[in-house]
Amino acid sequence: MNIKKTAVALLVVLGIAAFFVLDLGQYLQLDFIQRSQSRIQALYAAEPAGVMLGFGAIYVAATALSLPGATVLTLAAGAVFGLWWGTLVVSIASTLGATLAMLAARYLLRDSLEARFSQRLAEVNQGIDREGAFYLFSLRLLPVIPFFVLNLLMGLTRMRTWTFFWVSQLGMLAGTLVFVNAGTQLARIESLRGILSPALLGSFALLAVVPWLVKKMLAHWRRRKVLAHWRRRKVLAPWAAQRPRQFDRNLIVIGAGAGGLVTAYIAAAVKAKVTLIEAHKMGGDCLNYGCVPSKALIKSAKVAHQLRHADRYGLEAAAPGVSFKRVMQRIQDVIRAIEPHDSIARYTALGVDVRQGYARFISPWAVEITAADGSKEQLTARSIVIAAGASPVVPPLPGIEASGYVTSDTLWERFAQYVTPPRRVAVLGGGPIGCELAQALARLGCGVTLVESSARVLPREDADAADVVTQALVADGIDLRTGHKALRCETSAGEGHDPQVTPRRTLVLQAPDGSEHAVEFDELVCAVGRQARLTGYGLEALGIPAARTIDTNDYLQTLFPHIFAVGDVAGPYQFTHVASHQAWYAAVNALFGSLRSFKVDYRVIPRTTFTDPEVARVGLSEAEAREQNTAVEVTRYDIDDLDRQICEEGAAPTSRGFVKVLTPPGKDRILGVTIVGPHASELLAEYVLAMKHGLGLGKILGTIHTYPTMSEANKYAAGEWKRAHAPEKLLQWVERFHTWRRG
Repeated sequence: MNIKKTAVALLVVLGIAAFFVLDLGQYLQLDFIQRSQSRIQALYAAEPAGVMLGFGAIYVAATALSLPGATVLTLAAGAVFGLWWGTLVVSIASTLGATLAMLAARYLLRDSLEARFSQRLAEVNQGIDREGAFYLFSLRLLPVIPFFVLNLLMGLTRMRTWTFFWVSQLGMLAGTLVFVNAGTQLARIESLRGILSPALLGSFALLAVVPWLVKKMLAHWRRRKVLAHWRRRKVLAPWAAQRPRQFDRNLIVIGAGAGGLVTAYIAAAVKAKVTLIEAHKMGGDCLNYGCVPSKALIKSAKVAHQLRHADRYGLEAAAPGVSFKRVMQRIQDVIRAIEPHDSIARYTALGVDVRQGYARFISPWAVEITAADGSKEQLTARSIVIAAGASPVVPPLPGIEASGYVTSDTLWERFAQYVTPPRRVAVLGGGPIGCELAQALARLGCGVTLVESSARVLPREDADAADVVTQALVADGIDLRTGHKALRCETSAGEGHDPQVTPRRTLVLQAPDGSEHAVEFDELVCAVGRQARLTGYGLEALGIPAARTIDTNDYLQTLFPHIFAVGDVAGPYQFTHVASHQAWYAAVNALFGSLRSFKVDYRVIPRTTFTDPEVARVGLSEAEAREQNTAVEVTRYDIDDLDRQICEEGAAPTSRGFVKVLTPPGKDRILGVTIVGPHASELLAEYVLAMKHGLGLGKILGTIHTYPTMSEANKYAAGEWKRAHAPEKLLQWVERFHTWRRG
C-alpha cells in the first residue's frame, strides 16, 4: 500500500476509533436528540445557515465512515428544520457521505480484491454497465439492506461516480421523506421500531418494484422504436409492415448445423410448431466439413504413424502404403454413418417441418424460402432463430486466386483426387485447425510447411502447451515457419515443363528478420480462421447490427427481441458444443420468454485441439490470469510418470504431457485447467464437471479412479496440490506422537 492509501486508511480508522473511544454514539441516540431538541431549535433560530452547515457536515462524516446513527440524525433534521428543509439537508448530506464511503472503498480495497476475484468482479461490472442504475435504485428503496453495505459494495465495481451519486440521491429520497416527516413529530416517537412498521416496510418493498417497471416500459419503448424504424423502410409486401395477428409457426430456425438442429429438436420436444430451413447439407459444417471428417482423417494419420513407429511396441516397423483416394473414401463412409443422426427423415419423425432452400427475412416476423427449383414460399413465426454457421477465411494475398487454394471445407474433395500423397503442402495458419491438418497430412506422407505469423503455434494457449505441440509437429517432419508473414502467391512455368500442366506455384514469406523466402507447393491449405455467415439473409434490411457476428444480448436476442442468434453467427466461441449449449437458451427464451427468460451461461467452456498430443483447456490459462491480474497458484503433474502412459508409450515417452491446474492461492477451487497428452479431451471432462458444480481438487482426490487409466492423472494432480498444502506444523506434532507411541 502506498503512502497516500496509508494516509487515507489511517484517517478512516482514526475517525471510527474516535467515535467509539470517545463514546460519541451517545449523542446519536433517540433520547438524547429528544432531550436536546429545544436547545438545538433555539440555536437554529439564531444561526440557521451555520446550524444547517454544521449538521450537514456531521451527517456527511457519519455516513462516510459508515457509523451508526444516520436514522436518528434524519429524525433530528425533521425536528429542527421541518419537512422540506430537513429533506433537502439530509438528501444532500447522505448522498455526499455515501459517495465518499464508496470512493474510499474503491480507493482502498478495489485493486487488491480485483487481483483475487477479477473474473467474478468482471461479471459484476458487466451487469453494472448494463443495468447498474436500475439495480442500485431498487436496492436504495429497500431499508432492510443497510445503506453502508451498498456504499462499500458499489465501491468495488466500475460504476461511475456521477451515476452512483444521482441514483443514490433519487433512491434514498423516498426513505428520507418518510423519516424526516416522522422527525417532525419527534416528541411522540418512542422507538425506531415504531417508524419501521410492517406496513411501512411493505410500502418500501412496493417502491422497489418501480425501477423494474420502468425498465420494462423502456424495453417496450425501445422495441416500438425499433419496429417504427423498420416500418419506415420499404418492404416487399404491404402486409409485412405490421406484426401478424396470427403466425404460421411458433418458431423458424435458419440453418441445420449443431445450433439449428438442437434448437429445432427442443422446440419439437415441447410440442411447438417449428420449421427448420437448410440451404445445403443437414448437419452443417461440423458433420460435412469440420469436426467429423477432420477427426476421421486424424485417426487414419495416427494409424499410419503407429505403423511407421511399430518398433516402439516390439513390432516390425513398416512404411504404410497411403492412398489418399481410399483415405478420403473412408472419411465419406464415416460421414454417411453419422448422417442419419442429423437427417431430414429423423427430424421429420421428431415433429420438425424441414425445408431445403435459402431463407431470407422479408419482415421481422416473415421469412421467404427459395427452393433449388426457384420456387418461393413465405412463412411467419412468433420467433425466429438464426443459426447460419461460419465459413473459412481466405486471406487477401496477391496471386492467391490464380495459384489456387483449398480450405477446411474444400480440401476433402481436392485431396480425394490424389492416389499418392502430394509432395508439397503449405498450410497457412498455426491455430487448432492448421495444426491438426498439418500434422495429419504429414503423417500420411505429405511434405508439409506450416506458416504462422505469431511467434509460436497455438497462440491462445500457454507457451508450455504450445511447446509440446511444436516438438510433436517438428518430430513428424513438418517445416515449421513461425513468425513468418505470408506476402503473396506466385505462379510461373516450371523449368522444362508445360506451364498449362505443371505450373510452378510458390508462397512468398517474410521472415522475422525481414528477408523474403519462397516455399513451393502443390496444394495451399488456408486455415487462418472462420467468419460468420452474415450476408444473404436480409439482416441489413432489418437493420440488425452484424459486424463480425450478430449483436446479441445475454438472452441471445438481437435488435428484435423475438429474433435470436446462436452458434458461430452469434459468437463469442466457434465451437460445436457451444452452439448446442446456446441452442437450449435460444429455444427456451424464444418459446417461453414471456414467462421467464434465461441468460446464457458461458462460465465453463471447454476446448480441445486434436493434435497428437491433444491440448485441452477449460477456464483460465496462466497467460489470461496475468492479463486479468488474477492471483493464481499453479499445480502441475507430468503425465509421463503415469503408469498407464508408461504402458502405452514405454519408459521413455517421446512427448511431454501434463495436467496443469490453476487455483486461488491456498484454496482448491479450480479456476482453469490445461491438459496436454493422449486423450486430454476425455480427461478434461472431470474438471468441467467439477468447475460447473463448484467441486474442488479435494473432491477429485477423494474420488476412486480405476487403475491403470489415464484418468488417474487428474487424481495425482489433485494430490500434488494437497502435498503442497500439507499442514506441516500438525505433521510435526503427529511425528512426535508416533515417537512417543514407540516408547
